[in-house]
Amino acid sequence: MPIKGWIEVNDLYCKGCELCVAACPQNVLALDLDQLTPKGYHPARLITAGCTGCNICAIVCPDAAITVYREARQKNKVAINA
Repeated sequence: MPIKGWIEVNDLYCKGCELCVAACPQNVLALDLDQLTPKGYHPARLITAGCTGCNICAIVCPDAAITVYREARQKNKVAINA
């Protein structure tokens, strides 16, 4: 089962440069053309499921507008019957 991740974009910092969109290996980011930031830019958003929390988008963001979250892996638990 693949790891699930998600992002939060701070609209005060995102300037819609699309560097994160181009860098995303899962192709799950796009600019939100229905919304404008306080500075008048279209912010980046997750457009579909499939984010793995790889953090590449946050690394390439020149304004540190992206926070990445990643679901913790669960260890396989084996029940032992005594």
